[in-house]
Amino acid sequence: MTEPISKMDVACGCSGNPKFDGVDPAYKRVLWVVIFINAAMFFVEMSAGKLAGSQALQADALDFLGDALTYGLSLAVIGMSLKVRSTAALVKGLSLLLMGLWVFGSTVYQIFILGVPSAQIMGLIGLLALAANLASVLLLMRYKDGDANVRSVWLCSRNDAIGNVAVMIASVAVLVTASAWPDLIVAIIMAGLFLRSAQLILVQAWQELRSGEDTGALDNHGHDHTQ
Repeated sequence: MTEPISKMDVACGCSGNPKFDGVDPAYKRVLWVVIFINAAMFFVEMSAGKLAGSQALQADALDFLGDALTYGLSLAVIGMSLKVRSTAALVKGLSLLLMGLWVFGSTVYQIFILGVPSAQIMGLIGLLALAANLASVLLLMRYKDGDANVRSVWLCSRNDAIGNVAVMIASVAVLVTASAWPDLIVAIIMAGLFLRSAQLILVQAWQELRSGEDTGALDNHGHDHTQ
C-alpha cells in the first residue's frame, strides 16, 4: 500500500508535487528542467490558444502554469516547517481557484460568440503539449520507485497527458463539425478540474494549519494516490 502523500499543492488541474525532504541534488536539477518545460509550454500554449481562438488550449496552458508554480513552491519550501508548507499550499490553492474561475468565465463568454477555433493549431499544439508532459515523465521516471512523493509527480504528469489528449480529440471534433462546442466543452471540464483541485488543496492545507499535523492523503495536485 502506498504511504500517504502530504499536501502541498495541486495541479494541475490535475496535478501532483513532491514533498522534497531529503531530496538529492540530481533530483533537484531534474525538477528544474521540468519546471522550465512547464513554464515554456505555458507561454507557447497560451499564445497558440489566443491565436487559434481555442479556450481548451488556454485552459491547458494554465495547467502547465499550475504545475510550474507547484514544483517551484515545493523547491522553495524544502526542509521548512509544516506551517510554511501548508501556507504555500494555500497560495497554490487560491491560484488554482482563480485559474478555474478565469477559464470558466471566459468560456461562458465565448459561448455567446461561438467563433470556431483553428482545429489545425489545436491539434498541433496539443501534440506538442503531450510530448512535453511525456518528456517530464521520462525525466522523473528513474526516481518514481524510491519516493512516494516523487511518484505523485509522475502521476500528475500522466494525468496532465490525458488533458492533452482531450484537446487533440476536441481539435478533431472541431474540424469534423465546424463547431466551437467541442473546444468549449473541454475547456469547461478543465475549469471544473481546476476548481475541484483548488477545493481539495485549500481544505487540506487549512486543516493542517489548524491542527499542526500532516493530514495527507492528497498529492500536491489534489489527487488521491493512497490506493
